[in-house]
Amino acid sequence: MANFEYPDGATPIDPDEMEGLKLGHITTRGELNRFEQDNINDALQWLESRRKSDILTEKFAKTLHQKMFGKVWKWAGTFRRSGKNIGVDWHKIPVELHTLLADVRYWIENKTYSEDETAARFHHRLVWIHMFPNGNGRHARLMTDVLLTEVLGQEPFTWNVERINVEDQVRELYIKALQLADNSDYSALLDFVRADWKK
Repeated sequence: MANFEYPDGATPIDPDEMEGLKLGHITTRGELNRFEQDNINDALQWLESRRKSDILTEKFAKTLHQKMFGKVWKWAGTFRRSGKNIGVDWHKIPVELHTLLADVRYWIENKTYSEDETAARFHHRLVWIHMFPNGNGRHARLMTDVLLTEVLGQEPFTWNVERINVEDQVRELYIKALQLADNSDYSALLDFVRADWKK
């Protein structure tokens, strides 16, 4: 069985969840990342070709996760059933997600926040809920970009998904921004999501 090392801020996969790995030949975190990225690329193609529908639903959140990770993990698209170092108690996930989706609808209908702040708050709460055993950050970033492009009529955020998943300055800034948002300070997250990493 694979024994992966995790970068700072990443949620370890528990042994029961590791049993859900479909690809038994994977032994390193690098190999896992490569196969997961290939699966995510398939999900991006699915997003482009699918019939557009309401994305602010539990069904869409689960379907997107399944499309992103279903070739790698048996439990893809299924809410976690274990405690983690972050996230709400697993049995509260459906209620917390329902509350978030209702909040986002309210924010949009009442123009409570700018489009970017609505999306940043949505992203932060998805990460905070931590719905799945693995892939929560990547899922939350893609969900947020779909919200921006399909609902809010904006460009996706500029975060670089590949660079976020390595232990470097970008990941550190991202985690710090999320931690500040835990205390209702979204300024660093709003700066991060529109930063130009090519400079």
